[in-house]
Amino acid sequence: MRVLSAALSLTLCLLALPARADYAYAMWGDVKEPANFTHFPYVNPDAPKGGELRLVSNSRASTFDKYNPFTVRGNAPAYLSALMFDTLLTGSLDETATGYGLLAEDVSVAPDGLSATFRLRPEARFHDGKPVTAEDVKHSYDTLVGPHVSPGYKTMLWEVAGCDVIDERTVRFRFKAPNRELPLTVGGLPIFSRDWGAGKPFDQVVMDTPMGSGPYRIGPVNFGKDITYVLDPDYWARDLPVRKGTANFGRIEVKIYKDNTARLEALKAGEFDLMRFFSAGDWARRVNGRRFDTGELVKAEFANKLPAGFQSYVLNTRRPLLKDRRVRQALGLAFDYEWMNRHLFYGAYQRVHGLFGNTRCETHGAPTAAERALLAPWRDRLPAAAFGPMVEPPVTPDAMALREHLRQAQKLLSEAGWEVRDGVLQDAQGQPFVLEYMDSSEGGMRTIFSWQRNLAKLGITLNYRSVDFALYQQRLQKFDFDITTIAFQGTNNPGQEFADLFGSAAADQEDSGNFAGVKNPAVDAMIQAMVSAKSLEQMLPACHALDRIIAAEHYLIPQWFAGTHRMVYDAWRLARPEAVPPYSPGEMWVVDTWWSKKP
Repeated sequence: MRVLSAALSLTLCLLALPARADYAYAMWGDVKEPANFTHFPYVNPDAPKGGELRLVSNSRASTFDKYNPFTVRGNAPAYLSALMFDTLLTGSLDETATGYGLLAEDVSVAPDGLSATFRLRPEARFHDGKPVTAEDVKHSYDTLVGPHVSPGYKTMLWEVAGCDVIDERTVRFRFKAPNRELPLTVGGLPIFSRDWGAGKPFDQVVMDTPMGSGPYRIGPVNFGKDITYVLDPDYWARDLPVRKGTANFGRIEVKIYKDNTARLEALKAGEFDLMRFFSAGDWARRVNGRRFDTGELVKAEFANKLPAGFQSYVLNTRRPLLKDRRVRQALGLAFDYEWMNRHLFYGAYQRVHGLFGNTRCETHGAPTAAERALLAPWRDRLPAAAFGPMVEPPVTPDAMALREHLRQAQKLLSEAGWEVRDGVLQDAQGQPFVLEYMDSSEGGMRTIFSWQRNLAKLGITLNYRSVDFALYQQRLQKFDFDITTIAFQGTNNPGQEFADLFGSAAADQEDSGNFAGVKNPAVDAMIQAMVSAKSLEQMLPACHALDRIIAAEHYLIPQWFAGTHRMVYDAWRLARPEAVPPYSPGEMWVVDTWWSKKP
């Protein structure tokens, strides 16, 4: 799966007119913390510094071969971006759509909404002690929109016209049009020194030690296997309100294991302190043993209010077999989520219902007048279902319901020109209907078995192809697959990133996020309406209209999500704040705000 840096997942939005305070911006309302706040309420400002946090890598990659997390080729170590690169602004974990000054002490947006100006803190320093200057900010921006970087940055920054150095500590970003998202989008970019890999094309900056301004530096490394980050004792921002009580561990060791079984056994053996679980089977049946009985290891679920995301089976419409909407809908009708949740997932999951689950953008019922107005120009280009009640995944409470779904699927396939002959679904030329599901996870075959079985009843062959993660990444980058699973992250503040996920321009751009190959002008129009909205009242109808189109076109077959973070941690070694922030991002909440009992 293509993974962007952690900074991208923290993209923020902003009012077009200047906010009432220059230390922070809120998208749709007031900033929660006052100008004189001393720390975020979910941290322990007196947490001791020191000690060690031992983690398992959160990446599916079985190795790393570079230190540059921004280029396309290769794999960087887990957590590197989040730990080593500061940004102009930073968010908090108990509110959304708000950014507070980190590298920047002051930020203002022009009255016409066509630029945002950031004033850097004079004390901001890179790891080599040199000050962070406006030239470094411009260099970072120019590099991230350049030819050697993951194209997701370029798509996200498409409407940024440029970056200008005003003076040594002042930088201005110019925008092609007023856009609420852009000022804090650029505020969330990782900033790195001009001296990092100086004189080399950026794709040749591979083993050069990153020169950022974040709280950690690279320490001891067993290259390709384990990496240790060490706390910078001279970290320039350690006493800022936005950093007080964070970055408490003196060392963060990240280990790589070859598979889930090895990770779980290593946890039980005491080789690391924290593990987040994504397998319902492991969580229900395998998280046990002596160290759990003694209370050394604690099994805990932490509720959150994070967006549900839209983990899905992605149907690659570049493939001839998947171009027809009716075929895609038929494949979804054969997917029996309820059976899987009962028999495989121990009832631990909820079904994904759209792009914006668990946020105010979530879509329900029939379109409003505002949504109908956005959709109306595209009535001849969209399925009728986009104009009715929100298309929901089929529900299969029992075998009778499944049989009805399969009958509907058979009818759709017949309308699309496919007929069963001798038990095999074939087109008019006798070509059989054969698809490949590509995966790199250990449990993939187990989870699609029931779907394979149901598709076989329709005469469809779904072959399972397990590949090494490196090959999986390469094939995703080139869109060389029929069907795969992508765990798309959700957002409370959707914007330009959806052009990378579903925009027509991204469909033919290698390594973009448009895995489904969506080329739909109506989708492009909804994304533009969403991005250019000047109020929440304008943004919500655009989000809902986009959601309706994606669901009605059946580009994705929605999977499942959990509303909690399932984690096991070593209670004898780790301590945590009492408050659990509602938007805590899993293990990064631990990395940012917990501390060691043995400093």
